[in-house]
Amino acid sequence: MFGLFKKKTEMEQLSAQYNELMKQAHALSTQDRTKSDAKHAEAEALIPRIEELKVKEEKSS
Repeated sequence: MFGLFKKKTEMEQLSAQYNELMKQAHALSTQDRTKSDAKHAEAEALIPRIEELKVKEEKSS
């Protein structure tokens, strides 16, 4: 119950955003390949920041 009020970390937010963009890209892939590619590119742009946070997290552990 107390997890409902817990703020998400930046890593969790970026991961959720990445997953949502990939779902949208997949849904668009059957209708408009150009829009699908654009969504995929948006999602791929998040990967460097996610990797950076993973490295930071591993170093602090």
